[in-house]
Amino acid sequence: MKRLFCTAIAAVTAFTFVISAVKADEKEVSAIVDKAIKAMGGEEKLTKAAMHSTKGKGTFMGSEFTDEAVVQGIDRRRGEFEGQFGKGIFVIDNDKGWGKFGDMSFDLEGDMLANQKRAVYLMVIPMTILPLNGKGFKVEAAGEEKVSDKAALVLKITGPDGKDFKLSFDKESGLPVKLVAKVSGFGGDDFVQESIFTEYKAFDGIQCATKIDSKRDGESFSKREITEFKILDKVDPKTFEKP
Repeated sequence: MKRLFCTAIAAVTAFTFVISAVKADEKEVSAIVDKAIKAMGGEEKLTKAAMHSTKGKGTFMGSEFTDEAVVQGIDRRRGEFEGQFGKGIFVIDNDKGWGKFGDMSFDLEGDMLANQKRAVYLMVIPMTILPLNGKGFKVEAAGEEKVSDKAALVLKITGPDGKDFKLSFDKESGLPVKLVAKVSGFGGDDFVQESIFTEYKAFDGIQCATKIDSKRDGESFSKREITEFKILDKVDPKTFEKP
């Protein structure tokens, strides 16, 4: 009887420890996310920024390009780009998608559709943060690291597709400074992509990183400068329709 009692006490103690650890993790995650929301402009402005447009320029694998995009939430995006490599469009509209490169149009299906849907939320979340508080994302504290020689707090985030990525926030300012995720190229190969966010500026009351430098498997992949960020009151549904 005494042994059974001791076993029961040990089990209750272990369960209590686990519950306390979970609550501590949730508290840490909430503190990091809340600080980021405040640093980026506040919940009200970021809620409005769920619909926004951007313009940018940069280099992609050494070639110069310009781009622009219209975004509605994390599952609707129309992105257009033009550079030395040609002109193209990629559109995600919930569970559908299509693209165009030069004169060739095509539907996004299977892995290509899944990869583009993931690419959208990987781009949108560091700019609006609020999706992390919604359904479909599991967020865990993942320690600290140095980003550009400054202390940063790391979150491990699992998306609605079951794939995870890490997003780091400057410990002092609370702003997102780094994202690391496994991504798929157009050839189907997987890469570890690391993006660094710098030079924050205010657009429509939202703090937005205007420089995004990305590497794939440690090699320079793209450098993008955001020149314009606008909150939109509405988005015409035709924006995402295939012509």
